This record gives sequence, structure tokens and C-alpha cells, in this order.
Amino acid sequence: MRYFIRFSYFGKSYHGWQNQPNAITVQEVLEDAVSKLLRQKIDLVGAGRTDAGVHAKEMYAHFDFGSILDSVDFIYRLNAFLPEDIAVQDVSPTRLESHARFDALERTYEYWISTEKNPFLMDAAHYVKYPLDIEAMNEAASFLIGKKDFECFSKSKTDVKTYICDVKYAHWTNDGDKLIFKITADRFLRNMVRAVVGTLLNVGFGKSSPDYVKEVLKSKDRSQAGVSVPAKGLYLISISYPKTIFINE
Repeated sequence: MRYFIRFSYFGKSYHGWQNQPNAITVQEVLEDAVSKLLRQKIDLVGAGRTDAGVHAKEMYAHFDFGSILDSVDFIYRLNAFLPEDIAVQDVSPTRLESHARFDALERTYEYWISTEKNPFLMDAAHYVKYPLDIEAMNEAASFLIGKKDFECFSKSKTDVKTYICDVKYAHWTNDGDKLIFKITADRFLRNMVRAVVGTLLNVGFGKSSPDYVKEVLKSKDRSQAGVSVPAKGLYLISISYPKTIFINE
């Protein structure tokens, strides 16, 4: 049986999702808990990777197991094994050929900007003390929408076959003492959202006009874009899949 597991985590204590030597990751902790519970070595294949310090409100991974799981009991017991900053919400059987990464249709991220000094957001948002022009930032964000080459926002030395991403939505909203940037696309490049936000902040500060984003995209040059904002403000919000991959229990 192949299972999709849906979970969330607060990324402050982790060096991202993906296993790596000499650093604690979400994958390592979750695989260890699942393996102990099922009493065999379990390998999780994630929907993607998040960088060190990035959070996920909805993340998926798949794993294979030889028996049918009681999902309610499994979730309850698994959460008892896990630390407070990782939580499992769902475990669902899927078709054996289903893949958490390659079957994903869209992914949505949010980036949180704290506009007032707030001790309760110090690990959950990027504090910006200067006023921002949200209207100009939204005009600039509109130039991101569509199927385009986003190499200018990609981390250098990234092993990808293409820099083309199809951005479906990109918009800033006010939420009390927070500004939230939401972006949806079929795929994202490494560091892409943090570089996009840094570029849009240049517009918000009045350092650049909204049209600056068009020029950055044309350049395909990471040095032309803004600096990457801190990881602590970034959240993977949702991942969508075709309903046909899931098996109705």
C-alpha cells in the first residue's frame, strides 16, 4: 500500500525538510517516528523541499507499507511520538503509482511581514519598520502572473532542467499588523519566493517602480533582483493533487 501523509511544522528548529548530514531536518524526525511506530524502516518522499527555518501549514509526503493502516489510530499514535512543532493531520491510501512530488498540481506560499514590533511574531514574520506602498507592490506582483522564466529569482547553482514556472496568483493583503503576500504556481524554484518578496519590497520602499519587476524578469540575472528576505516569514500553505490518485476508504 502507498500512503500520503499530510502534516505541518514550525520550521525554526529545523534545517529544512530534506535529510542532510550533520543537521536536524523535518524529514529525519518524521521518518524516525513513523519507522518506530510501524516497526520497520520507512522512507518518506516529500512533495518538495523547504529551506532552513521555513514553515509549512500543509505539507505532503508518501510512503509504502505492507498492511492496511487504521488512519485514526495511526495519526493519534504518531502525533504522540512527534515533537510539538510537527503535527500530522491525515494519512490516506493512494494508488501505488502516485507520487507526492510529481503529482502535485499547484503549490501556494505565504510570506508574512510584521508592520509593528511584535514579540509574538518575532519567529513567525519578518519585521519591517518602514512604511510600504502596498498598491505599488501589488502592481509589481501582477507582472509575475503567467508562464514565465523565473531564473532571476532562483538560487544560483540550482540543478533544474527549466526555470519556467506558471504563476496563477500573486497578491498582497493587509491583515491587522501583518502584510501577507500569497503566491500560487505549478512549481517553485529554490529560494524563489523569498527573492520575489525582497524584490517587491524594493518597490514598496519606493526604491524602484513597479515596472522594475519586468526588467528583472527579462534579465534572467539573480543579481538584478532584490535580496532574499528571512526564511522565518515563509509558509508553505497548501498543495493540490488530482482527486483520482486517492483511494476511497
